[in-house]
Amino acid sequence: MSQKHAGSLPPILPVGTQVVVHKPIQDSLGVEQRSAGFVGVIERSPMDLGRPYRIRFPDGEVATVCRFDFEVLSHYKDSVLKKPDSLDMFAHVIYRCIVGSRAFGLDEDASDVDIRGVFLPPASLHWSLSGTPNFIERSDVDECYWELERFLVLALKANPNVLECLFTPLIEFKSAIGEELIEIRDSFLSGFIFKTFNGY
Repeated sequence: MSQKHAGSLPPILPVGTQVVVHKPIQDSLGVEQRSAGFVGVIERSPMDLGRPYRIRFPDGEVATVCRFDFEVLSHYKDSVLKKPDSLDMFAHVIYRCIVGSRAFGLDEDASDVDIRGVFLPPASLHWSLSGTPNFIERSDVDECYWELERFLVLALKANPNVLECLFTPLIEFKSAIGEELIEIRDSFLSGFIFKTFNGY
């Protein structure tokens, strides 16, 4: 094995690790034992990176497989079911506002600008296996947005942060759906407020 290949491999994987094979596995006669995509469990790990692993498949059959020919199952799932990049979600913001001290005239020169809002991902992401994030944020500034469904659930529970977002006087942007949200904001004022605001 070349030094380049050895350096590109991760540490030796332990027995019991679930893996998925990248390409067909053949026996010594060239007969295909397993097609690409089969999942197995490492039954024996090699002493060094140059030797193959012994992998057992669900039907009990065993094969020796080179490390380049399989991937850890959890890593494979992460790559296939990759979560949408949160940066892409900012294009789907339907409501943006300023909350906190600056919204209510209590700010000082050093006060942060707290931006909050709601985003609505396209239906294709809701229907996909990867799903949608509950919230997105920009770490370099104090900016956070809730996914619409999550926002509504929190509003129905009289979450103080969400209610502040609905009733702030400083609204920077609202789409047609965002406008509908503001029009029904009084509907979220319930007896839960006594409990949630008391808790704060």
